[in-house]
Amino acid sequence: MTENMNEKLIRSETIAERTRLTDLLAGLTEEQWATPSLCEGWRVREVAAHLSMPFRLSVPQFLFGVVSNGFRFDRFADRRARADTEQLSDAQLLAVLRNNIDTDWRPPGGGVAGALSHDVIHGLDITEPLGLPAAPPERIRLVLDNAGERNLSHFGVDLTGSRLIADDVDLTLGEGPREIRMSAKEMLLTVTKRAGGAVV
Repeated sequence: MTENMNEKLIRSETIAERTRLTDLLAGLTEEQWATPSLCEGWRVREVAAHLSMPFRLSVPQFLFGVVSNGFRFDRFADRRARADTEQLSDAQLLAVLRNNIDTDWRPPGGGVAGALSHDVIHGLDITEPLGLPAAPPERIRLVLDNAGERNLSHFGVDLTGSRLIADDVDLTLGEGPREIRMSAKEMLLTVTKRAGGAVV
């Protein structure tokens, strides 16, 4: 597959994932919006606020937020998500997501693959605690195939000695002698150090 074809595929899957997530969020009760997510300290609504943040903030606003938090993006993202849920209703957050399904946002340094990863991973933060379906295995495979070692190392998972093998899609991570079989979803939860992943 050429680079251009792969980029088009990723863009298509990103739009499909955003559509899936907005449809899912549209069907949640107020209680479900308040359910703790897999992101520590965040409810489903804070995750939704975070997902919508790139569509609501200008580049100068984003840069100011990062700088004013000592260049610590995680701290800025946490504070912003909490502040946004105080100011915006669940319906307003949903509307932002719905209106930007096909927006070509790309995280700094992440490209189109980073955008898909962002939506799929945070989608799991929402769906897992609620017992709702995750992204399709092929979409998750696309995320992991395009992640690269640098991005995976961000989460601090060491696969030395282990080889993760998906049992629902053609996907393998790691080169160690110890084989661990799991679903693509469990593999993504594992490499991003989220609840529901395996111990490697």
